[in-house]
Amino acid sequence: MSVDTAHPELPSDAEPELVERQFADLFEAPHPLVLESGETFGPIRVAYQTYGTLSPNRDNVIFICHALTGDAHVAGRRNPEDRKPGWWDAFVGPGKGIDTNQFFVVCANVFGGCQGTTGPSSVDMQTGIPFGPDFPFITVADIVKVHHELLRHLGIEKVHALVGGSLGGMQVLEWVARYPNQVGAAVVLASGAKLNAQGIAFNAVGRRAIFMDPLFREGRYYDETVKPRFGLALARMVAHITYLSEQSIEMKFGRRLQNSDNFAYDLSKETEFQIESYLHYQGKRFVERFDANSYIALTRAMDYFNLAETHGGLTAALSRTNARFLVVSYTTDWLFPTSQSREIVRALAETGRHVTFTELDSPFGHDAFLIESELPRLESIVRPFLDRAYRDLHKAARGASAASPPNR
Repeated sequence: MSVDTAHPELPSDAEPELVERQFADLFEAPHPLVLESGETFGPIRVAYQTYGTLSPNRDNVIFICHALTGDAHVAGRRNPEDRKPGWWDAFVGPGKGIDTNQFFVVCANVFGGCQGTTGPSSVDMQTGIPFGPDFPFITVADIVKVHHELLRHLGIEKVHALVGGSLGGMQVLEWVARYPNQVGAAVVLASGAKLNAQGIAFNAVGRRAIFMDPLFREGRYYDETVKPRFGLALARMVAHITYLSEQSIEMKFGRRLQNSDNFAYDLSKETEFQIESYLHYQGKRFVERFDANSYIALTRAMDYFNLAETHGGLTAALSRTNARFLVVSYTTDWLFPTSQSREIVRALAETGRHVTFTELDSPFGHDAFLIESELPRLESIVRPFLDRAYRDLHKAARGASAASPPNR
């Protein structure tokens, strides 16, 4: 059943104890989604969560675009048994970096995902079985089209700000290029206008690990008791290395052994160093919550993303919007190095757009924008940026109203 919350309301004076995951059914016949590939697809169910109160003028909306393996559960807990809150709970909520006392926050699981939004693990209504490998090829633009339609479904025509890191940052850039008049401000964290060859290479290794898993069964494994956990775990282990930095790995693990002070001299021993045990743990936890076919689909979407190529050049892509930008990079991020952020900033400067750029010194690599200890510094940049943009929006609106001639 579709839940239509065109006027969702939550108390603004305190963070709710529990947050509800809601659903919207979009692109139903006879109006399917036209994918970038030219194929049509629908219907699409989208899982999303909201925080805060929508203003009477509906001008305080912040849409958060999550990263590759994230979901709509950005903050709070869905039930009392949750082991931990949402993935950005320290940054989103009352009085936090994205203040839900002031803003109405929406976060939705991406199209192609596996946390409630239609993806490869969803049942194809025509066949009665999961799509699996028959799920269509999707792009970042397709993901953005779905989220744009979700907002329209909720009665929201414009957003005060888009915020996203990594794949989420790609979505932000695609959104302002594709729907330039819908966005007031854009926050791009640890991201880029394209994935470099090194990032594509790591994605290729991860997908190959999944394809080579005998349990993958060419993507048709949903009726099997045992899923392709080995290949997916290995893909996660490889990817997780790119989210860290040499400095953070040395700080946390170094060459310390896991269960002994001495080498075992045993080739059958799978985890002797602490870093090995940590990566195995990350892989094991990941397969408990993610789908292999979704991982393949979403990493391919990242590979294909190239804002300049799609929109006639980077400057052309970013010249269509009047949104103000905040671009943040991290010194030890080698998946999306600072040079890629500077490329975006230069293109924005060439178009005369309002842009603020900050490179934060952090030992935590690409994952720094998610690390709780790093969030106070990020908050000190993001919060005043959002507040200033909101004040200027209202100031401009008052000025336009005063300049309008009275009705006669």
